Amino acid sequence: MYSIQSRINFYDCDPAGILFYANIFKKAHKAYEEFLESLDLEIDFFDDDKYVLPIIHAEANYKNPLIAGDLITIEVLVTRLRESSFELTYFFVDENHSIKATVKTVHVSVDKSEFKKISLEKELSEKLALHK
Repeated sequence: MYSIQSRINFYDCDPAGILFYANIFKKAHKAYEEFLESLDLEIDFFDDDKYVLPIIHAEANYKNPLIAGDLITIEVLVTRLRESSFELTYFFVDENHSIKATVKTVHVSVDKSEFKKISLEKELSEKLALHK
């Protein structure tokens, strides 16, 4: 399982001092970007002319408040791997190893020029399988 550390900053929060609901997706996406970088892929999906991996579904489940100043670990797990798509689950875990929130994202492999679904690149699929 891949993980990164993150702090809940004051500017991430609403007037009540808890993480503004939409900002959890920013933190999840940062973890996603770093996760992809850690796979050391030949293809740079953020700057490739042929392939893109758009998110076609995203959801969040808040179990306990994430408060300004909290230090959390975001754990990234591949929870579904298909021919042309994959699902990631992000666990937002506090210092006491309690899950405060989860995020799920579904990504699909798309040909950039035609924006049609295509099979995942073999290298990507193989490396994602290591994180199931």
